[in-house]
Amino acid sequence: MGFELSAKVDDLRDQVLAFMDAYVYPAEKVYFEQAEAADTLFDTPPIMEELKAKAKAAGLWNLFLPESDLGAGLTNLEYAPLAEIMGRSLIAPEVFNCSAPDTGNMETIHRYGSDAHKKEWLMPLLEGEIRSAFCMTEPAVASSDATNIQARIERDGDDYVINGRKWFASGVMNERCKLFIVMGKTDPDAPKHLQQSMILVPRDTPGIDIVRPLPVMTDLEPHYGGHGEIVFDNVRVPASNILLGEGRGFEVAQGRLGPGRIHHCMRLIGQAERALEDLCRRAMNRTAFGRKLCDFDTIRADIANSRIEIEQARLLCYQAADMMDKEGNKAARHLISMIKVIAPNIAQQIIDRAIQVHGAMGLTNDIGLARGWIYARFIRIGDGPDEVHREAIAKMELRKYAS
Repeated sequence: MGFELSAKVDDLRDQVLAFMDAYVYPAEKVYFEQAEAADTLFDTPPIMEELKAKAKAAGLWNLFLPESDLGAGLTNLEYAPLAEIMGRSLIAPEVFNCSAPDTGNMETIHRYGSDAHKKEWLMPLLEGEIRSAFCMTEPAVASSDATNIQARIERDGDDYVINGRKWFASGVMNERCKLFIVMGKTDPDAPKHLQQSMILVPRDTPGIDIVRPLPVMTDLEPHYGGHGEIVFDNVRVPASNILLGEGRGFEVAQGRLGPGRIHHCMRLIGQAERALEDLCRRAMNRTAFGRKLCDFDTIRADIANSRIEIEQARLLCYQAADMMDKEGNKAARHLISMIKVIAPNIAQQIIDRAIQVHGAMGLTNDIGLARGWIYARFIRIGDGPDEVHREAIAKMELRKYAS
């Protein structure tokens, strides 16, 4: 099994690496300083718009969108090494218009939206003019089992009326967030996986109340545009805003969440690589008890284990992406679940080792390790907790022996 890069991807990889060195890494400190000085944590730091303009001018834009002439024309596998490079910096994905939750929402509208949806919402998202949110999780139920979701989407003439409470909607607090994709129940009497639907809801629709921001381990807020709790109170949108049709919410969710999950994993491999680099540099340049840290057996074991884990995770990520390209997201769901468990866990572990080697400084924001650890920890829950994915993997494995 080989995953050689094509000449096109190799060239894009060189361009993204050069862009990161020239513009993104030097801007990280400025970005977070501007975020802290802003009126709210959710305002977009001005440096971000400057970086996006540079990336768009360089043609490094919308690299994520497969099976479409609207992106760079890359497959999931071809995108993986580029996403890994972007993942080295928490601010980089948005620079290239490749950040969550917008990538998943753009793929959703591209796959399942009408021509009118694409014109009104997809094109501004692809241009980076607006942002979006995905509203699925609810405070009153265990939303890791999406069949529990209780928000109602009820037909009323030419409209749907939405009532319910959502929370942890990534990006909802950002001032440029103009669109919500909402999952809710259209038919509580239908078979379990045909009760839910997804619908497009403009942010300025009457009846939407953004109750409060939800600080998530604090320092991810500028990066994610804020998580919020939202009440939908008789929110009325045209019936044409439904995606794919009533009762097809799980079908849309599978199409959306597969790429979204693996994109996070690609980026986390980049975070792990950068953390290992920081660990090694620190270990080679710091002395304790008369020895360089890199001469201690425990540190050397941490370095070795980190390299092994990164290589394992990268290969599994590539394998999942390759199957998605060849056989579709549904066929690759077991591999997607595997990498969704492995990548956040190994990233969190490697970042933790790097923090330990840096001592007290590792806990500060003087270097990016603390924010990277938060991101990895967050993704162990986001897009499905580890336990749900392990359960899915086990069920698929046991089916082999059912006879």
